[in-house]
Amino acid sequence: MNWYDKLSKYFPVEEMKSKEHIEALLKDKGDIYHKDEGPHHVLLYAELEDFIFVDYLFVSKDARGKGIGRKLMEKLKEKGKPIILEVEPADDSDADTEKRLRFYMREDFKHASSIGYERRSLATNEINKMEILYWSREHESEEEIFDAMKRTYKMIHTYKDKELYGESYQKVNEVLTFQKDQDQTDIFAEKI
Repeated sequence: MNWYDKLSKYFPVEEMKSKEHIEALLKDKGDIYHKDEGPHHVLLYAELEDFIFVDYLFVSKDARGKGIGRKLMEKLKEKGKPIILEVEPADDSDADTEKRLRFYMREDFKHASSIGYERRSLATNEINKMEILYWSREHESEEEIFDAMKRTYKMIHTYKDKELYGESYQKVNEVLTFQKDQDQTDIFAEKI
């Protein structure tokens, strides 16, 4: 099974970029967009000067619990930059959502509780709500994480969207919101 088939079997359709989109990112933005692939994993991420965005992380079922995900995260953490990613909210009907959240919590990721993320899927036309998680050695503010996420959305998620999908994704200010005065209670920890 090729890397894209692995990802598309694991991630919901509303979260998946098309294979053409990912290949265009790897080809046209190969200086920042990378694929790390092994027999039991696929990691797609963008590394910019001041942060890393994890687009997809897949570890095969038969290899889970063997430290592959942890090693991949450690490799990214060694770069010393904040790491940002999107994850589905915990869903009682999907045990994988809770497992993913627990994995990232063990890896010291924090929930960016002041950042809202809702995007209409071009595949399903439904609103897809995601949570932003981040890891940081320097304790960046959620406002800095928000700015990095906006750049990611414009640079990675909407790259050639009209050309590849026949329509454009929503504008960044319709998808990402920031609530400055929100209580910073870590609801991420409460969910799992």
